[in-house]
Amino acid sequence: MLTHEVSVDADRQIVTKRFRGSGRGEPAREWRALRLLAEHAPGLAATPIRADLTGSPPVIEMSLLPGDPIGGQPLTTAQEAAIARVIGQLWQAVPVGRVAPLPDESAGLAQVVLARRVLELAARDQEPDDDAVVRRARSAGLDWMAWGVDSNSLLAAADPHARHAGLPRVFGHGDANLANFLWDGDLIRLVDFEDSGVSDRAFELAVLVEHLSAWCDAGLAGERFISAFDLSINERARLADWRRVAALYWLLRLRPGGGSEQDNPPGTLRRQAERLLALL
Repeated sequence: MLTHEVSVDADRQIVTKRFRGSGRGEPAREWRALRLLAEHAPGLAATPIRADLTGSPPVIEMSLLPGDPIGGQPLTTAQEAAIARVIGQLWQAVPVGRVAPLPDESAGLAQVVLARRVLELAARDQEPDDDAVVRRARSAGLDWMAWGVDSNSLLAAADPHARHAGLPRVFGHGDANLANFLWDGDLIRLVDFEDSGVSDRAFELAVLVEHLSAWCDAGLAGERFISAFDLSINERARLADWRRVAALYWLLRLRPGGGSEQDNPPGTLRRQAERLLALL
């Protein structure tokens, strides 16, 4: 779902982003992220110029970044390393204590949003599957999250500290679509911070390696990529959980009526089902 429109003034080197809505505080999240990064990690994202967060529509102006989106084609070794580097820089640069909370932000956390989307898709996705592998993956995924027994269990687990106490908090990007990673041949910079906020490394890595644009379109090798990060035992346990959630989300999205079934080549749903079963 397109949440914004972007226009570029090449002469002034300015990007104007107009938001179609602000129900989850998207404009405020983006503006907060740009200002934090301009202070703590200049060059990692666009420089904030001006914002009208209460306008109709809300608008943010920022500097034009060099580079092109890396999504839609196989990643090179240099690009994979650059992705890991920029994520690490984001996590290390921004002090979590400086992330001022926004009104009702807990309802818009990327973890909560993903959990709710899975529950909503599962609730309305009742059509039988013709493919036995897809049918088995869907059933196994819903059984794993105890669907029908406690539909709130996943929402409860969305809290970054609900299951594993002591997880280090980081400032997370929240949107793992590789179209948000701009490559200039040497460095990667990040765009689209609508879902940014306080998060944890396990969740951020899970939604990245399981994003369809990463593993399916770009061939990102999940285990190899994750090995670049020194995760604790608790983080690895949480990572495994969120990878399953993310993979189930994409399976439901790829099924008829899920919203992504027409955007991907034939066979993608079957590949997603096989991936989810392997994770389970």
